[in-house]
Amino acid sequence: MKWQQVRNGALATLIAVAVNGPGVFAQQTNIEQRLQELENEIQLLKQQQAVAKEAAIPAPKPADATIVKAGADGFIVQSADGEFKLRVGGYAQADGRFYMNDSAAGKTPGIASDTFLLRRVRPILEGTVFRDFDFRVMTDFGNGAAQSTLLQDAYVEWKHFPWLKVRVGKFKPEVGLEWQESDTTLLFSERGLPSDLLPQRDVGLQVSGNLFDDVIHYAGGVYNGVVDGGIADLDTYDAKDGAARIFAHPFKHTEIAGLQGLGVGVAGTVGDQVSTSTTTNLATYKTTGQNTFFTFGKGTAADGLEIRGTPQAYYYWGPFGLLTEYAIAQQELSNGALRKDVRNTAWQVEGSFVLTGENANYHPSPAAAGNGIIPLHPFNLKKGGWGALELAGRYGELRFDPANFAATPAAAGFADPTRSAQEAREWGVGLNWYLNRNVKLVLDFEQTAFDGGAGTETAKAYTIRNRATEETIFTRAQIVF
Repeated sequence: MKWQQVRNGALATLIAVAVNGPGVFAQQTNIEQRLQELENEIQLLKQQQAVAKEAAIPAPKPADATIVKAGADGFIVQSADGEFKLRVGGYAQADGRFYMNDSAAGKTPGIASDTFLLRRVRPILEGTVFRDFDFRVMTDFGNGAAQSTLLQDAYVEWKHFPWLKVRVGKFKPEVGLEWQESDTTLLFSERGLPSDLLPQRDVGLQVSGNLFDDVIHYAGGVYNGVVDGGIADLDTYDAKDGAARIFAHPFKHTEIAGLQGLGVGVAGTVGDQVSTSTTTNLATYKTTGQNTFFTFGKGTAADGLEIRGTPQAYYYWGPFGLLTEYAIAQQELSNGALRKDVRNTAWQVEGSFVLTGENANYHPSPAAAGNGIIPLHPFNLKKGGWGALELAGRYGELRFDPANFAATPAAAGFADPTRSAQEAREWGVGLNWYLNRNVKLVLDFEQTAFDGGAGTETAKAYTIRNRATEETIFTRAQIVF
């Protein structure tokens, strides 16, 4: 220690005084002053050492310290060791729907009233317990009086290994590509026509995981089974549906930057559907404007095997994005003595470009709190930021098997061609304004044209006309937290 060296020097000085005798005592006053200076230096060095030691060893924290924070990701409470975490968040979507071809004397058949509505109001409670177990509960208070409070998600997932996760409860089966996308990050206000044929949410058990450093993703599960585009909490039949999906990013870890954002996959379901005296296990099908354009006729019921398949892909490179999927649903139907397999198909392509230069991306559900695009310059009048702007375009078709329709009113069939359209063709354009990570404004225009779906009938013949073209303007103000 340096202070010990100083003290030894002082002792040596005193010994020299004692040895040299009286001649030295003439300098006694100076020696005392020097000793005092040395003592002061010693005390100063001790203090510096104490300060350095205290800075090097941080003060101990309580073992049960809790981290509480609030930000763009929601409101989070977390244990110091990360074993336990709770996030409170949610989102709300305030929409407007305006149908452009309403007649002056009334509404064109099949066109709904212009309206403002709360499309989705969904509080979310999710978190982690003992590090390896995640849970999520999400309800929905939106969509007007026609829908009571709905439990959307309620599941627990074990996730110790990235290559093996086990989830049980109510959630989205991994089938449709656009269905997998979070509701907050959709390119348009409503999903496209292929989603009409694929399951939305179901109750069951799923295993999934990522392989080869996230190049391959797989999922498979057993579920109660739901109708096309459907969501349910209970099963009405003992048989269950199986679902599986595999999705690959073949160039993710290559040096080919232009192909790293390419993803391709295929998914499908299989299940045996049997109707009861109170359930037909059949869906109704809606346009992107949320108007029903196809329903099965009286007496028709699902009665046998249903198989769905969907090849799918997306591509993202910088501000450019492209998503496409094809859906096929083959269902065995019955109506009295009539039994047939019908095959309904749909496809779509949608593209986007972020005008302000931010990266486009795909955001599967459940995504982190946010709208998908993170603006480089969030909206701020003082600092001059205006957020991010994104252009969107889409085209899609949904075609119902001709075997669904009776040739004449007297013949047996599954659907009335004067009430249910044989084909729908939809296109749309949109502009998304991301003010910041949590606030988004949407403006869409979509048009859907039909083959069939209107007309008259006599005792012997149908006179089929095309259902009126649907032209809809959508607006949305969305907040996510």
